[in-house]
Amino acid sequence: MKTLKLSIEVEAELQKVSTVASYLWQREWAERNAGNISMNLTSFFSKEDVQGIGEEVPFDFPKEAGGFVLYITGTGCYLRDLVDKLEEVSCILYINEAAKAYSIIWGGNRPNFGPTCELISHASIHLFNSQHHPENLAVVHTHPLELICMSHHELFNDEEELNRQIWMMCPEVKVFVPKGIHCTPYALSSTAALAKVTIDAFKTRNISLWEKHGATATAPDVMKAWDFLDVANKGAKLLMMCWAAGFKPAGLSDAQLTELEQFT
Repeated sequence: MKTLKLSIEVEAELQKVSTVASYLWQREWAERNAGNISMNLTSFFSKEDVQGIGEEVPFDFPKEAGGFVLYITGTGCYLRDLVDKLEEVSCILYINEAAKAYSIIWGGNRPNFGPTCELISHASIHLFNSQHHPENLAVVHTHPLELICMSHHELFNDEEELNRQIWMMCPEVKVFVPKGIHCTPYALSSTAALAKVTIDAFKTRNISLWEKHGATATAPDVMKAWDFLDVANKGAKLLMMCWAAGFKPAGLSDAQLTELEQFT
């Protein structure tokens, strides 16, 4: 039986997944089976490497996603298990050329395994990235506590002001999340509607903050996607700490924020 051999480069990317998953769990951003991670690995394999492995599972993808090779976490799987059970709770799958089915070609080594129910969202984001931001290969969705709180606040209805108030909390937030946060309107999980609003978010912002749900970032690798989420949540946490202490933070001025743009 034909098997998939992973290169040193792919192994290194999967190690980053394990590391980021440990960060998410330690932060309490990945309760139970919350969150999912994926990577577009198409460029790491030839068609000969990935065809003819595993059984095809019918699934309707966007037609331009035909031939993609994606790493993705499993449905119902716990991100904390990515630390030491990577091949059980995640997989690499190949989308057939017609984009009408996928085959699991690595991983998924547990009974009744299937890719995350957010598969359509991840595939759609990877397609968007391949067309508009080909450097972005990773997608991380998680539940950052303070950012979720912000999605329940009235500031969520004023995206520009929400970003200004989060950016003003310390210079690093403006420098390392320069495009800011998109206030992404509520959409039901695992639907094409959620994929669409998330793609709309990435047209202008670094992070898609899903209303009353969680946050998603895309970047060249999972570590950089984590950094976007980590830094943005730090700004939200500092802001909420000031509110909880009973005062309105002075914050960086608009002139100081503009000055920081030279570093972005």
